[in-house]
Amino acid sequence: MTTLTRTPTTALAPAGARPPVRTGAASPGALVGIELRKSLSTRSGRTLAAAAAIVAPAATLFIAAASPEGLDAVTGPIGVLGMLTGLLLLSLGVLSTAGEWTHRTVQTTYLLTPRRGRVLAAKAVAVALLGAALAAVSTALAAVVLLATEGGASWGGAGQAIGVAVAAGAVFAVIGAGAGAALANTPAALTSLYLVVLGVLPVVRTFKPAIGSKLDPAEAVLALAQDQAVQQSVLVLIGWVVVTLVAGAVVTRRRAVA
Repeated sequence: MTTLTRTPTTALAPAGARPPVRTGAASPGALVGIELRKSLSTRSGRTLAAAAAIVAPAATLFIAAASPEGLDAVTGPIGVLGMLTGLLLLSLGVLSTAGEWTHRTVQTTYLLTPRRGRVLAAKAVAVALLGAALAAVSTALAAVVLLATEGGASWGGAGQAIGVAVAAGAVFAVIGAGAGAALANTPAALTSLYLVVLGVLPVVRTFKPAIGSKLDPAEAVLALAQDQAVQQSVLVLIGWVVVTLVAGAVVTRRRAVA
């Protein structure tokens, strides 16, 4: 005697219908977290992060040793220290974008997340957070050193100067990320940025001060820290962020990955 078993039938999709596909794309928060880990996953990234955290307190000790008569106010030195930290964080931003093209890891990155605009946005947010955090640590350590060595200096406006130094860390890191995405080559991006910021713009300021002050992000940080030319300085920093990110986004969308 044969026993018949009934096999459950599977509903068939109508002809021509496409089954639902799970994209598996990471959320914006997850992408930012991935990019944060990437920035600190390499030896160069960790070295730059450590250098950015200690450059300001180390420079503060040097300033204190070189000024036996003491400082009148701390806003100027804090602005200078914030600028120095920001200049180091330019490199961290460049590595986050140009480093992927230099080391060919960009193929894996865009295979997992094909929407390049999302990747660049996540990188910008990640380096901004990392830059602000490192600048905050660096500025806090520098403030402790100033308190210990420059007890007679005026601390009026120090809160604004510290805030500007922290914001500068985020801004310069994002500028580096945008420039790195645009040039897609780490040495070229680093050389170009530092040549412009430390070479060309100081010369422009010397011969054309009115023009140089409207272009120089380093001078903008110094002015903001001392509550000078606030509106112009903010516009200069915003302009650098917008121009570099837009250039990075446009070029990245058109560049072949292979």
